Amino acid sequence: MEAESLMVLYGDDSVEVHYAGGSRLLLSPCGCEYLYEAALPAAAHPLQPAETTRQRVAFVVSAYREQLLRALDFRNKFSSRPYLPSRVIPPERKKILFSDILEIRWPDPAVADLTRCIDNGSVKISSVDGYAHLYLSELQQEFTVEFLCKVSQSSAASLHSSQKNSNYQTGDQYEKSSKNSVAEMSLKQMRIENKKNEHGCAAGKYREPTKAKDQKDGDGGPLFYTNCSSEYTWVTQRWSVSSYPEEWKYPLSLALMCCNLHTVKNVMKTCEKNSHTSIEADVLIDPETHVTVSCLPTALPLSCRAPHLHRWTFCDFFQNQDTEKYSCPQLIQIVWCHGVFYRFIHGRTNITEIYPGDNSFFKSEGAFLGNYFVHYAIQKGTKKREEKMYSVNSLPPDVPGNPYPISSIITQATKILQYCYKTKLSLTHNYYLCCWKMVPETDGREMLPVSLYEKVIPSIGRLVVYSDHKVHAAFWDGMTLNMVWDFSSSCSKIQVNEGVGWCKLTTPDGVQQLIQISHPGIYERYIRTAIEWCQSLNERKEIPEYTAHSVTEENWSADAELEKIQRFNFLLDNNSVLEGTRAAKNNPSGITVGKTENESEPEEISEECILEALEKTSKVIQDIESLLAASGKRKPHSM
Repeated sequence: MEAESLMVLYGDDSVEVHYAGGSRLLLSPCGCEYLYEAALPAAAHPLQPAETTRQRVAFVVSAYREQLLRALDFRNKFSSRPYLPSRVIPPERKKILFSDILEIRWPDPAVADLTRCIDNGSVKISSVDGYAHLYLSELQQEFTVEFLCKVSQSSAASLHSSQKNSNYQTGDQYEKSSKNSVAEMSLKQMRIENKKNEHGCAAGKYREPTKAKDQKDGDGGPLFYTNCSSEYTWVTQRWSVSSYPEEWKYPLSLALMCCNLHTVKNVMKTCEKNSHTSIEADVLIDPETHVTVSCLPTALPLSCRAPHLHRWTFCDFFQNQDTEKYSCPQLIQIVWCHGVFYRFIHGRTNITEIYPGDNSFFKSEGAFLGNYFVHYAIQKGTKKREEKMYSVNSLPPDVPGNPYPISSIITQATKILQYCYKTKLSLTHNYYLCCWKMVPETDGREMLPVSLYEKVIPSIGRLVVYSDHKVHAAFWDGMTLNMVWDFSSSCSKIQVNEGVGWCKLTTPDGVQQLIQISHPGIYERYIRTAIEWCQSLNERKEIPEYTAHSVTEENWSADAELEKIQRFNFLLDNNSVLEGTRAAKNNPSGITVGKTENESEPEEISEECILEALEKTSKVIQDIESLLAASGKRKPHSM
């Protein structure tokens, strides 16, 4: 079995894995398809293509099963929606539940003692029912979640789930009583566990419902599993405190509150009890702590609804890092290389995090992004927090014997960060497309940015603003500039702390350069012109706010259809050509009749308006047909 040497999670949730032997594996964003490329033998001809295998994940062959399972675990660990095919998951990792887990309840800080969740500096918060757990690291910068998730289902199974529930309720009386007895036993057990965990946040261990020994089918399996049971599996995910899904907001606030209470108690040991309780009450007044119920992430379906968006081309950045052009540019989220994790958070606040594996981590953000990295660590003996800052321009040399080379991992993170900047600052928006996030009716068009503002400045050039905060400037001398600007902010200074602190310049001969905005050099004139224009738009607030909405969110009701008819009537009544034709037919003498004041007022929508609109529409169609027929008759005579 080949060991992994590199694992990458891209911005569209696709996964690329490189193995020590030279083989490569590519996993689709939804996780339902994979492409395996075998390594070429040493004596292979340079033009000999590599042997590739492309299959559905659910039907993976045994030769690639273990490798694919590890690639899936890597994807599910850092993706908001896991993909859990039951055929690939080992039986020991699956559990049988007799009820669907729709939501979970977290402990109430007003009742539970959160200070008991401290364990050697780390924090563990468990749901009351024991279906989810959150672990906050000692540095309070990353947390891990474990939760029970239902395995991926087919679209047909999801549609017929309600029918199965109705069949279960209207079955034979003996089967009904047996199923109800099993359900009652599982509910009693859950109530007992809820009472045990009601006054604390200790881990509530999951137990399978009690099964009667004599309830077996012909194959020896438990009775009614296929009718009323569901397969679940434990999913582990790792998230940064700086960026995480909404489902974990409340339990994370509990974990941070637990750390605050623990710190307060350590500091206020010598103070009076009343003063301590007042401080604790101030911490618990957070209004968000009262929402104790949250929903768990659901697994993606077995089949993809947009397989045409799957990318089957390997990114050659990690093989040709010294070149300027890369095939299939994609934003990078997670990189695992030789035991070191790199996390890149792309947004209005860009963050780079490095986890070398010794419970410490490096972070670069804000004004330090790409220039300075802060190393956070906890001393083993004193448990004190240490912070060291490293400059990219003057990194310490790698010392043999150190657990990890600081200079090498920071240099690698900087290269990946610059590659992401080049991808983000390009005008190719393919990295926005994700198959499982796409709306079928729009074919992914709702993910692509749109132009919000455009202006042509005389003797300077043309500037365009897109909905993804990207600015494109084309100057008259052939220079083009791409940069990112946050138009939601009204600050007048250079936005190095917000957005991307780099811009990409392309010369007339096609040479591309990545330049820091704070150090423009000889290109200061171009960068300063773009910045001043963006600042003027910020001050005047001329950029409209763009809210992406899909076609499915449109209101397909009678009111929407009536509004369309009203718009058509308005265009029809105000069309000078049709009005002139109609007036010529109705008034051959040429006498014009003025409209009254009441006729120009908008009429209320009613059935009469609809009938009148339909009559006008049919009449216009008849007029067009008569005109076409008349023109067709005139052509032979003209010849």
